[in-house]
Amino acid sequence: MNRRRCATAAITVVCALTVLASPVQAAYAAPTPPPPPVTSASGKSLEEVRREIDTLYRQAASATDAYNLAEERAKKQSAEIVKLAQAIVDGQARIEDLKMRAGAAARAQYRNGGIPDEARLVLTDDPQLFLSGVGRLQQGQKATKDLLAELKQRQADLEAYTKDASAHWTRLEANRVQQARTKKQIETKIAAAKRLESQLESEERERLLQLERDEQAEAQTAWLGSGVLKEIGGNASPQGKKAVEFATAQLGKPYVWGAEGPGSYDCSGLTSQAWAAAGTGIPRTSQEQWRLLPRIDVKDMRPGDLIIYHADASHVGLYIGDGAIIHAPRPGRNVTVAGAGSMAILGVVRPDK
Repeated sequence: MNRRRCATAAITVVCALTVLASPVQAAYAAPTPPPPPVTSASGKSLEEVRREIDTLYRQAASATDAYNLAEERAKKQSAEIVKLAQAIVDGQARIEDLKMRAGAAARAQYRNGGIPDEARLVLTDDPQLFLSGVGRLQQGQKATKDLLAELKQRQADLEAYTKDASAHWTRLEANRVQQARTKKQIETKIAAAKRLESQLESEERERLLQLERDEQAEAQTAWLGSGVLKEIGGNASPQGKKAVEFATAQLGKPYVWGAEGPGSYDCSGLTSQAWAAAGTGIPRTSQEQWRLLPRIDVKDMRPGDLIIYHADASHVGLYIGDGAIIHAPRPGRNVTVAGAGSMAILGVVRPDK
């Protein structure tokens, strides 16, 4: 089963690269004249419907990034709260131990009749005992002073841990509220897009899909026509190869917002898991990947690099070479190979730079 999936994935990549990396004239030779606009049952042209659906999915993608970021932050806050809770428990135990030791010292003094060690020392008329007593007295005073200093520090630490835990909890709750809010936005946008598609006849949906392909092909043709592939020739790093291998093995799996495998992915879930499989942890969301990872010029791109798309960095794909990416497009689509220039490129980042 796994062997068949890998073989299918390899064939898919080879076929896609054959088309995507071919000269522009060969790949999209003699384009046929565009058909006349087709009107949907709603009275809008299919192009208008397609753009409306595309806008909804783009808005859902932006909300998905916000959701994923809030989820990632919530996980970190939860982990911090657990660490602080353990620190509080350890601090309380240490304070109790210090109090017991301080109490033991006080009881020892009481057993000596309540006479301070300094007074007992003055009353002795043995010079040797006096000198050794001075040393013990100094050691005892230092031990007591250190004990009280540590007790004071532990109490201050405990107060700080408690304050930090409270702040982390507040942020955790804020992130959970943000998650709930963005989840509702995502579900609303996706439901609206699906509702628009469901109103179309099967022939209209097929035509809608073709319009989507045509726009992507036109953008890829223009990108290839710029001669960009003549400049791009870098070889993948060992880690980059592993990331590409992982992404290739996911071909055909469905897009699900917020998913990061193993059965489904969203766009940044795929890229973050691909690089995790290569041994490098990267930010979970496409916007954070764009913000935090090292940026490189498109001409220096090599397989394994991440291409960030759209002005709001709401989409990401893994470059696999020859002008192609593997990405998880949107709800209703599967992980697939696409032209690297089929969408508006914002920039390129390299996880292992």
